Formats: sequence, structure tokens, C-alpha cells
Amino acid sequence: MGATRDQLGESPVWDERRQRLYWIDALAGLIHALDPLTGSVEQFSVPAPIGSLALRGDGGAVLALRNGFAAYDFDTRTLTEGPSIGLDHPKVRLNDGKADSRGRFLAGTMHGDRAADEAPLGGLYRLDAAGALELLETDLAVSNGPCFSPDGRTFYIADSARRIIWAYDYSPEGPLANKRVFVNTEPQGSGCDGATIDSDGYLWSVLVRIGKIARFAPDGTIVRTIDMPVRHPTSVSFGGPGLDVLYITSISRSHALGDDHPDAGGLFGVEGLGVRGLPACRFGPG
Repeated sequence: MGATRDQLGESPVWDERRQRLYWIDALAGLIHALDPLTGSVEQFSVPAPIGSLALRGDGGAVLALRNGFAAYDFDTRTLTEGPSIGLDHPKVRLNDGKADSRGRFLAGTMHGDRAADEAPLGGLYRLDAAGALELLETDLAVSNGPCFSPDGRTFYIADSARRIIWAYDYSPEGPLANKRVFVNTEPQGSGCDGATIDSDGYLWSVLVRIGKIARFAPDGTIVRTIDMPVRHPTSVSFGGPGLDVLYITSISRSHALGDDHPDAGGLFGVEGLGVRGLPACRFGPG
């Protein structure tokens, strides 16, 4: 869809107000905005690398950058820096993120090139609209796919390096609780990357190393898979006027993975799945 070819496409999110799909090229420092009716794509340049974005309630977006957060105004194309996670390490950066139902933004880190006996640095951070930042979880090597059950009471996040999706009891005001394994994807031969929840409470996740999208039931069993034409899809989000199109980003050339397929790095849309997504939660008030 469109004519983009991302190095590392990530973080798709549907804007119901503007009827646009936003996503990023993490390594190029680009935010894309697709108008599905015309196929036109507008681009915005931000500091690279960018880990993820969430739409703001008052317009624009909140961004997870290398080691801190920022606000971006699409109308004026201006960036306003926010709090830092206080960790400046060449192999650690913020990665995937999502907003919760109370307007907080949760984003986790990835710690690349770790030794086998080296504990990962960073963790999962939660930012509120007033700029307060808290560390919710540690011991995440490569965090990906944060998402919430339809009632907002269960939080999911993958550690792609360990090939596990964790589930927690979630409160926007309190700590994470009752950590448990939702699914171990080692039998599938891949860690999970980006993820989203549909209106039935099923989790859709990318199996990034085997070119598939998997739909997991609330008990963690795989009930459906989609084979992708490219080797390394990265993230998923439902969009479109009926929230019934599954948008999928992909890799052409990241630090660790590459694909010479002519459509690698492209944005894909899958229709006719018979399921709908949920409206994206926004950061902050509004």
C-alpha cells in the first residue's frame, strides 16, 4: 500500500479522527501518514532511531526516541523533548510502545549485542501526560508488542529475544502484577514482534523470523496464521473505517535482519478476516 520501502517499519496506529494510518521507519527517523482513499503518504522527519509512537488526545503524537520521550506536532512539524529514561548506553534504546485507556504511554527497551551472561539494561517505562515517568518492569531483553485486553485489565508484552509473551494484571495507577507466560513461541521458531488485540480479545502477533502473523486465543493457543510474502514482517494494527483491515509493517534492512524481496519494507493490508480491531487509545487528555 503506498510506495514506501522502510528499512525497519514499525508501530502502525490508525487515527479514527483523520482516517489515516501512521507508522514509522525506525532507522530512517521517519513517520509516515497514509490516506487509504488516495494512497498518498505524507512523511515527517524526526531524530533516529525512533522506537514507537502513540497518537495524542490533543493532536500530534508522543514518541519513544533513543533514550527518552518527545511530543510531535504534525501541523507545525515541531518536536518537543520530554523526559529521559536516564540511561545512555550505545546498545540500549527505547522500542515498541502503546497508550493505555487512561492516557499513559508504555514503552520498553531493547538491549542489543548482550553477552549470554549479561543482564539486560532498561525495562518497561510508563509516561503520563504531566511528564512523570516510572519504571514498571526490568529484565526485558528485547521488548515488543505491548497491548491490552479489551477491558484494559490484562497487559501483554513480548520479550522477542527469549521468545515469550508475558501477561500481567494491569492497573493504570499501580504496578504490574501476577506475571505469567501467555505463550512461548520457541516451537514456532521465532520470537514475537509487534502485536494488537482484536475486539474478541484475541492477540495478533508477528512471528518476525518466519514471515507469519499468528492469532492467539485468550488461553494462548494459535487459532490462525497468515503467511506473508516477505520474510520479516514487524508489527500489526487494525484500521480502516470499520477497523477491519489488518495493516502490517515490514523490514528491508535492519541491523539484524534483511530481505531482498521487492516488497520488503513495504506496508501491507489484509482484508476479509472477519474480525475487527479496537480503537487506539490516545496519550494524555482528550
